[in-house]
Amino acid sequence: MKHISVLYQETIDMLNIKEDGIYVDGTMGGAGHSLGICKKLSEEGIFIGIDQDDFVFDRAKVRLESTDCKKEFVKGNFHDIKEILMDLGIDKIDGMMADLGVSSFQIDDETRGFSFKKDGPLDMRMDKSKSFSAKELVNTYSYEDLRRVISEYGEEQFAGNIAKHILKNREEKPIETTYELVEIIKNAIPKKFHQMKHPAKKTFQAIRIEVNDEIDALKQSVEDMIDVLDKGGRLAVITFHSLEDRIVKKVFSEYAKGCTCPKEFPVCVCGNTPKVKVLTRKPLLPTEEEIEANPRSRSAKLRVIEKL
Repeated sequence: MKHISVLYQETIDMLNIKEDGIYVDGTMGGAGHSLGICKKLSEEGIFIGIDQDDFVFDRAKVRLESTDCKKEFVKGNFHDIKEILMDLGIDKIDGMMADLGVSSFQIDDETRGFSFKKDGPLDMRMDKSKSFSAKELVNTYSYEDLRRVISEYGEEQFAGNIAKHILKNREEKPIETTYELVEIIKNAIPKKFHQMKHPAKKTFQAIRIEVNDEIDALKQSVEDMIDVLDKGGRLAVITFHSLEDRIVKKVFSEYAKGCTCPKEFPVCVCGNTPKVKVLTRKPLLPTEEEIEANPRSRSAKLRVIEKL
């Protein structure tokens, strides 16, 4: 299993790392970005690595052992960044990044159930300590909830038909493996649409997002990450889904807005000033070379702000 960090150089460059600063990787994954951050830090610099997945968490720690900076590893979720920093006795940080994609280690391990290309148990939990998995979702959600999840989070035009097929199949027996679900999805989508992209891709993405509560907590998480930045600190967020990207873009825009008075007011009375500067007017995208080397990077978008 080989992990390739998406938009690696762009992310490291945009963080503008100070060698004695405090930096956080909220989603260590394969630790590619983490290693890039640590290499830029001196012995006085502090790196904080967060991940909720036991397997990638342990591998990341081993990969970063050889770097000189001080390191803190936290088994947890970046959504809890304020509590994590409080527990570490840290008030403000100089930079943070969050890669919202699934780690290659998770996708390539068929026992985790993330991949529609490998047969394995329906799972998709990033945090294995949680009981709710993809198996529970597909076997217990109502038609309406299945349709909503697949439509909203997968942006799948055949969401209703896929939900109907899931309900019909689970009446005969529980749906337990990824390949069982893939076959159900294939049968629910007209064959002429199978050639454009794998017919199960959008549905698997949607189920993963729902199982791990990736969307609902994102807006508050981005706000919290901005709040813990010191003046001049930077936040870099990599998204792989249009809904995630819209949330990140909206929060960044709101914090960069400043005055909210109606246009007809001759002078500002609200007193609001911009809290951040958006450094990426348009998101940074992977190059054609990167997409060729790592097809999973195709939908990645990087947005970065600096705290004022």
